[in-house]
Amino acid sequence: MTANTLFWIIVGIIIIDFLVDKILDALNAKHYNDPVPDSLKDVFDEQEYEKSQRYKKSNYKFAMVSSTFSVVVLLLFLFLDGFDFVDTLARSVSDNAILIALIFFGIIMLGSDLLSLPFSWYHTFVIEEKFGFNKTTPKTFILDKLKGWGMMIVLGGGILALIVWFYQFAGGNFWWYAWILVAAFSIFLNMFYARLIVPLFNKQTPLSEGSLRNKIEAYAQKEGFTLEKIFVIDGSKRSTKANAYFSGFGNEKRVTLYDTLINDLQDEEIVAVLAHEVGHYKKNHIIINMVISILSTGFTLWILSLFVGNPLLSEALGVENPGFHIGLVAFGILYSPISELTGIIMNYLSRKFEYQADNFAKQTYKAQPLISGLKKLSKNSLSNLTPHPAYVFVHYSHPPLYKRFRNLER
Repeated sequence: MTANTLFWIIVGIIIIDFLVDKILDALNAKHYNDPVPDSLKDVFDEQEYEKSQRYKKSNYKFAMVSSTFSVVVLLLFLFLDGFDFVDTLARSVSDNAILIALIFFGIIMLGSDLLSLPFSWYHTFVIEEKFGFNKTTPKTFILDKLKGWGMMIVLGGGILALIVWFYQFAGGNFWWYAWILVAAFSIFLNMFYARLIVPLFNKQTPLSEGSLRNKIEAYAQKEGFTLEKIFVIDGSKRSTKANAYFSGFGNEKRVTLYDTLINDLQDEEIVAVLAHEVGHYKKNHIIINMVISILSTGFTLWILSLFVGNPLLSEALGVENPGFHIGLVAFGILYSPISELTGIIMNYLSRKFEYQADNFAKQTYKAQPLISGLKKLSKNSLSNLTPHPAYVFVHYSHPPLYKRFRNLER
C-alpha cells in the first residue's frame, strides 16, 4: 500500500463517518413531529410539546452547522499539509521526542478548541438561553475553559509524555506500560473524581439534615447499603437541568444530587432516582464498565503498537519526519470505525444496565415515584420523546423514556 492510498482511506473514513452521522441525525429529526406515545401524554401539554420541538430543531440545525464546519476544517488541514506544518513548528522548538509530541498536540488541541469556541458560546448563550436553561455567566464560561485547558496540560500532557517515554525505551512493547498507566489512572480517577476534579468546577456541600436525608438513609439501611456521603452540587450555576450520579467505590463511594434535582422533584421521587443509582452499584455495573473499558484500552494500545512505528502513517499525513505523535494521529483516524462499533456495543450494554437498575429500584422501593420523577426530568429538559430507533441504537446510552416506563409498569 502506498502513502497516497492510505491518505485517501483516511479521507474516506472521515467523510463516511460524517455522512453516516448526518443521516442518523436527519432520520431522528423526521420524528420530531411524531405524536407523543400514550404513556407519555402527561409529560408535556400542547404548548410545552411545541416548545420541546423548537428546542430539538434548534439543536439539530446547530449541530449540522458546527459538525460540517469541523469536518471541513479537518479535511482542509489534511489537504493543505497542516500536520506537517505543526510538526515542523514543534521540531523547530526542540529535538526531544517528548517535547515535540507535547508541543504538537498542544497546538492541535488549543487550535481546535479555539475554533470551536464561538460555537460553544453560541450554544450556551443563545440556544440554551433562549429556552430558559442557561445559568452560566460569561465569567464562569471563561473560567471553565481555562480550567479545562489547565487539566489538559497537566493530566493529558503528563500521560502523553509518559507514553512517549515508554515508546522510546520499550519500542513495540510500550503498550504494556501504557496500558498499566492508563488503567491505574482510570481507577484512580473513578475513585477520587468527586474529591479532586469536581471541586475545581463546582461547590459540593453535604446534604443537610431533614426529611430527604432521613428517607435516603432509611432506604440505604434497608438495603444494607453503606452510604455516609450524600452531597449536593450547585448545578444551578450553569443550567436549570437536573441530574444525580453515583461515584467512587469502597470508602470513597458517594451520591451527588444536583440542587436543581432537589428543587424539581419531591422527596419520594429523589429516593426512587437514588434507588436506581444504588441498583447500578449493587449490580456491579460500575465495576463491569471499568473492566470492559480497561480491556478495550489494552486491545487498542496493542493494535497501536503494531502500526504506530510504520513511516507510512506519517507519509499519509504529508509529514516528512516520522514520529510517534504523527503515527498516533493517523492511527486514531484509521481506528475510528472500530471505536464506533465498540461505542455501539457499549451503548447497548448500558441500555441493558439501565433496565436492570430500574428493576432494582422498582423491587426495592417503588416504581411510581421513579416514573413521575423521570417524567418531570424529561419535561424540564425538553427531552426527545420520539427518537428514531436507528439513532437510539447508535447513540443512546439510556433506553427511550416510553420503553423505560413500559418496563417499570410491568
